[in-house]
Amino acid sequence: MENTHIAIVGAGPRGIGCLERLCSSAKDILKNEGKVTIHVIDPYPPGPGKVWRTNQPPRLLMNTVASQITLFTDESVNCKGPKRPGPTLHEWAAGESWLQLGPNDYATRFAYGCYLDWAYHEICKRATKENAIKEIVEHRASAIRLQEPTRGGRQRLTLSTNATLPKLSAVILAQGHVSRLPSKTQTLFFDDVAEHNNLRYFPPGNPADTNLGAIAPNESVLLRGLGLVFFDYMILLSSRRGGRFEPSAKGLTYHPSGKEPKIYACSTRGIPHHARGDNEKGAYGRHTPVFLTKQKIDEFNQKAIAGGDNAPRFKKDIWPLIAKEIKSIYYKALFKKKKFDEESAKFINRLSENDSSEADSSEADDLKRLGVAQPAWSWERLRKPQGKTTFSTAKEWNDWLLKYLKQDIEEAKQGNIRGPLKAALDALRDIRNQVSLIVDHHGVNGASYRDDIVKDFSPLNAFLSIGPPRRRVEEMVALIEAGVLQVLGPEPTLTLVRDAWLAKSIIPCQSVEVKNIIEAYIPPPNLTHTEDPLLRYMLDNGQCRPHTIDGFETGAIDITRSPYQIIDKEGSAHTRRFAIGVPTEGVHWVTTAGARPCVNSVNLVDNDAVAQAALHKAYADLISESERGTRE
Repeated sequence: MENTHIAIVGAGPRGIGCLERLCSSAKDILKNEGKVTIHVIDPYPPGPGKVWRTNQPPRLLMNTVASQITLFTDESVNCKGPKRPGPTLHEWAAGESWLQLGPNDYATRFAYGCYLDWAYHEICKRATKENAIKEIVEHRASAIRLQEPTRGGRQRLTLSTNATLPKLSAVILAQGHVSRLPSKTQTLFFDDVAEHNNLRYFPPGNPADTNLGAIAPNESVLLRGLGLVFFDYMILLSSRRGGRFEPSAKGLTYHPSGKEPKIYACSTRGIPHHARGDNEKGAYGRHTPVFLTKQKIDEFNQKAIAGGDNAPRFKKDIWPLIAKEIKSIYYKALFKKKKFDEESAKFINRLSENDSSEADSSEADDLKRLGVAQPAWSWERLRKPQGKTTFSTAKEWNDWLLKYLKQDIEEAKQGNIRGPLKAALDALRDIRNQVSLIVDHHGVNGASYRDDIVKDFSPLNAFLSIGPPRRRVEEMVALIEAGVLQVLGPEPTLTLVRDAWLAKSIIPCQSVEVKNIIEAYIPPPNLTHTEDPLLRYMLDNGQCRPHTIDGFETGAIDITRSPYQIIDKEGSAHTRRFAIGVPTEGVHWVTTAGARPCVNSVNLVDNDAVAQAALHKAYADLISESERGTRE
């Protein structure tokens, strides 16, 4: 019996998700013509990969509840391959005596890594029962070179160990987050460090990989960024150093160990991402769109295909529907809380007739008439919670910020169904698939993608809906009140003064000198500036190209629509090469989101599509080998 090979480059969640689909579909597609060996390539253990590896600090949390995380298909998934159910993270944890994890708990990254490790070995165990799988071979290495000895024929992959994998029917790239070349700003910081040996600069990266031990107790450190990565560093620099959080009547109180540095933090807004509302949706609950309907999505897609002046523009055409979708959820939850069901229906009907994405005066008037104390919905207030308030001193800013954070905590406690604000913001997660179906693959023109999505909507969406668990914001408040953490005001600036960096904000007289700077964010992928050896080789040799929309370079590797074949510099799609996940951010929107059970997760659908296409190439190769053998 003939044998062929498929390689998966990258063995984190997306890589082993593709592995599961390959193993599940191989028997049906290969039809007893031969077997396939699947090569899994990653310097880190398959399953957890680098980001979710099991030897990282146990205090780092995920930002999705355990019941809403899976790696396996279920009956909701619209895929061609057979559905092979498996446990969610929560269901798996229920069988692990060492792990106490409720359905609405946020697992540690360590625990998720253990789940992924189990899932990988479970997939391998299942594969032994599939007579179409010869073996699964692990390669703890990086892929560095991809070649095609015969045009259109099977591929050859070279690894960092100098091993070569010949006769590959297909190669699937699923690397996840990869490092980038330093930006101009980062290079300037590195230059400062080179001239002043008492300064330290930590470029963007995984907090679990950062050498924080180099920062001594009481030294000053500035965290640049107030998103999810900030909260990781916040914990690693505080409770990881021996401090402890203790519940009190007012919330949490932090007791320092004395080993903490003096932590400063800043961002353009000066405000951290919103806390996630406590989950009330269970594992599968989500908002069903009222305005972003399938009909509307199809209309936008048709206009995008037609192109020209009728091509959708995000801010003008798509954003108003998103805005009304989210605003309607706020008012539904608000009126339900007040038991104004009839008024709710009237309100939503008027909302559907209003093309404005902002609140109009009638909304505020109606709320006042009904005796509802909560404010009318305002995107502007969400973007800039302080409004036109000015702050004369750092203390005024600090007092306002603490009040704001405590209010955010109270909103989160109300939940993501009953709490009007968090119900609305959580729905931004629920409609990701709909937004992706509209904007993916040149769904809007280049100027709109750059100005409306990259510069505006994506950061706003992250600020509002991709935030930490409520507990992290409670810990942030405790650290501020303990004097361990200080958050600078909006619009920070940095200059080198003598032997330190001077950080200022728009708050008068607010300035601090720091010896350490940490970039507390993960930059988006950028193919042109990638440090991934395989992507760099492919780009330099014309095997792939940056994805562009009307001349705007999105940062993604260019691929076709499903099954996501890689497009070379000449614009030709390669039928044996595929890319999926984070490196395609720009072709696809929000590729960092994980697979969710029972909601027809786009991740699971895409994994299946790539696996199907790869296996069909393997089948064709087996037929060709068989025919050649017959002739001989």
